[in-house]
Amino acid sequence: IGRVSDAPPADLDILFGECGIKTLVDLRSPTELKDDATLDRPDVFENFTDMVFYEQRRLVKELEGDETRMDKGRRRDRMRKAASGATQGAKDVLLGFVDNFFGSDEDGEEEEEDDCIGCIEAEKLIEESARRRNRKERHFVSIMNELKYVRGTLVKLRKRDVVKTIIRSPTTIVSKAARTNIKKPFLDEINEGGLPMLNELLLRFGAPGIKHVLDLISDVNRHPVAFYCTAGKDRTGMIAAIILALLGTEDEAIVEDYSLSANVYAEMDDHKAMVGALSQRNLDAKTFLGAPPEVMEDTLKNIRNTYGGIEEYLDFIGFGEESRKRLIYALTEEDIGLGVNLKKK
Repeated sequence: IGRVSDAPPADLDILFGECGIKTLVDLRSPTELKDDATLDRPDVFENFTDMVFYEQRRLVKELEGDETRMDKGRRRDRMRKAASGATQGAKDVLLGFVDNFFGSDEDGEEEEEDDCIGCIEAEKLIEESARRRNRKERHFVSIMNELKYVRGTLVKLRKRDVVKTIIRSPTTIVSKAARTNIKKPFLDEINEGGLPMLNELLLRFGAPGIKHVLDLISDVNRHPVAFYCTAGKDRTGMIAAIILALLGTEDEAIVEDYSLSANVYAEMDDHKAMVGALSQRNLDAKTFLGAPPEVMEDTLKNIRNTYGGIEEYLDFIGFGEESRKRLIYALTEEDIGLGVNLKKK
């Protein structure tokens, strides 16, 4: 589904009345959360306990009272880390690009706390879910953000050695015009790759968050569960596709389900929401606003070609056989031989 905070009363009645949604999983980046004026809409979220997933150390924090979701960090410094894998000759130029492209101010995406007071390991959160089964929870799991897009694009640029053409300009660091010119290879790479590349980066760089979301959904004590992003097309669509593929759904049905979101951005009339955190980066709207069938077809083929299949991909992200059995049971109540008690405790 799309952004829950925008839902009209009729849709909220369906979500919380007819469906009885107990667990919400918000897949958006901190940048998107910051821009959501209705993020804490009382008539929607007042009965939910907020939980934040910190990816790097696989921690989860339960927020209390007016506690903020994440402490702010320096956007520029963290973006500069995206260039750390480049060759030394290209690194200075890439740092100049990062500063210019993403800005050098200190106001930006949040990062996880150095001392996560009150945090628990994500795995323990799942193991201890029974004692939380009677409450509603909203989980913030940012599976993609601007830094991850930069990392993924830099990897592709290094493979093609495009940066060699960038460092030919000795004025790159001191000249604003020259720095502007070096944006083009990055933008060209993103626009050329389109949604298939977006999904490729999502599968790779969003792996920790994807695993955590699947862990939450595999927990019968948290059902019914609803997961969403801004429009419910890309990140939500990928999670849905992974689950459907694991359940044995035919590719044609997965592709058809994805294609239902083809007009969602037009209906929202909000281009700022495009591709989440990259909304303001001069992307080609025609490339990213739709949900063409061939995008999901290519994504499913890429999973097979790169990882060997959906189960192999889930092994890659750490969502092993036992976890997969729990997920299948949680969604179908089909006992496929897991040697533990799966029912609600």
